[in-house]
Amino acid sequence: MGIGEAFARYFAARGHHLVLVARSEEKLRFLAEELRQAGKGVVEVCVADLSHIDAPVLVYQFCNDHHIKIDFLVNCAGLSWAGAFREIPLTRLEEIMMVNTMAMAHLTRLFAAEMVEQRKGNIINIASIAGLQGVPGLGIYSATKAFVITLSESLYAEMKDYGIKVVVVCPGFIATGFFEHSGHNRAKIRLPLSGTDVVVRAAMRGLMRNRLRVFPTLLDALLLFSQRFVFRKTVVRLAGYFAGVHVG
Repeated sequence: MGIGEAFARYFAARGHHLVLVARSEEKLRFLAEELRQAGKGVVEVCVADLSHIDAPVLVYQFCNDHHIKIDFLVNCAGLSWAGAFREIPLTRLEEIMMVNTMAMAHLTRLFAAEMVEQRKGNIINIASIAGLQGVPGLGIYSATKAFVITLSESLYAEMKDYGIKVVVVCPGFIATGFFEHSGHNRAKIRLPLSGTDVVVRAAMRGLMRNRLRVFPTLLDALLLFSQRFVFRKTVVRLAGYFAGVHVG
């Protein structure tokens, strides 16, 4: 759903073969059937819960079993928690860390090795402007997105000589069901919400231009640029203000 669904629709409309991964089997199969009817490519479904440590290997093995070579790896699964860090349940903390960092790194490690052998491939990692600084009330989320950004930057340099492009997308707030699942009241966010299609277009534009980091909107880029002119404590405080998460 959300950004992942938007990418699936984009690639299906252009005739690409797809492997869709999610833990919600019913929704996944419904989307797959819709894409099969609307597009020209083959759509495979791999049901996997990326909060489980063995999920990336299961996804990789699924592709091997079906003799599928991945040309575009899109890491866009993500979880969050809105509230004070000290109050987050430990099971939720582990789930967020697993999905946002470990699963992303593990999947990339597995498929990047194949891409190196083929000397071609594209890796799209979805981070967030939240990863550019700590965000009070979204501490674990912003920390995991910082991980995505820095790992992507390293991969960009490591993989370029093998013909593999890596881009990390840093959107602001995107209008999806993400907020409800994290307990984040979207009505209190003090920044405009963008559509998922904005993220997809930014990612593909970034790949085409061989960019390292891309920001889907001008406002996203301006928020980063403005950090140069204020103290870091101010940057963090403003990030919390814009996010609109109350921390008692």
